[in-house]
Amino acid sequence: MKITRLDLDDTGSPEGLVTKILKAEPDLPVPVPVEELAQCVDITDIATLTTEGYEGGLITDDCKSEGVILVNAAARRGRRRFTIGHELGHFLIPTHRPAKSGQFLCSREDMRRWSVQENDAYARMEVEANRFSALLLMPPPILRGVMEKFRDPDLAHITELAGLFDVSKEPAARAYANYHHQPVAIAVVKDSIVLRIYKHTKFPRIGISYGSPVPRNSLFHYAAKSGQKITEVRQNGAELWLESDWGKRLPTLYEQVFYQQEGFALIMLWVEQEEEDEERDPEENRTARQRWQDRLSGRNRW
Repeated sequence: MKITRLDLDDTGSPEGLVTKILKAEPDLPVPVPVEELAQCVDITDIATLTTEGYEGGLITDDCKSEGVILVNAAARRGRRRFTIGHELGHFLIPTHRPAKSGQFLCSREDMRRWSVQENDAYARMEVEANRFSALLLMPPPILRGVMEKFRDPDLAHITELAGLFDVSKEPAARAYANYHHQPVAIAVVKDSIVLRIYKHTKFPRIGISYGSPVPRNSLFHYAAKSGQKITEVRQNGAELWLESDWGKRLPTLYEQVFYQQEGFALIMLWVEQEEEDEERDPEENRTARQRWQDRLSGRNRW
């Protein structure tokens, strides 16, 4: 790889940095060689982190002239790669300054932050580092090309994405929900409790909060004893998961479950929205009195 820090000058956002990386390395391979890339931009070593309770760390000087990335020794390969990307984000984003001079320490919860309150500077740095790592390991131009071949949503695609980009299933699930052309959401579940939900921008409002049990009538409970690792996609009641608006019918909802180890599971929710009829008469649902009053009003304006 030929990229250097000079190629990344005058860039401060995760999106800007990844854009410049892709410009400097137009033939960047997949899976992205994140350790080699780190070395090209002045990370001198990737070492084992022994501090209890943390997933990753970064040791650098105040000028960030060079740095050492630390990774939890127990991290699996996909988690390790995400951690390296996260710490590299701290190193490359100019506004990121550690609470303790020259040292970032990041917990597993830090690496699950995707939103932040306006005045929380620490959380903002963690969100940006996560965004940088996700964009770097699954570059959007490449990811979009892969997603084009996926038609109807299916959790089996998550395994394919995770293998192709060499990431864990959860970041693959998040990318899948964000980039699929259909409105889908994917809930991350541990011991029947909803931990997180990643969803498409067009997915309806979800009525289940983090820390709540999986709804009683979810496919998650009925299929658990079947022995299937990934269930079929089945229709279920939208009211189990979605908030309802008064007078508005809920869309058709489908569920699918991907059972994993140690009590974890992914639950995919997929909604079918009714297509709006562009040629529908705009006065179809108005009363005769309302139509007549509108016509009178129009006459009076002229």
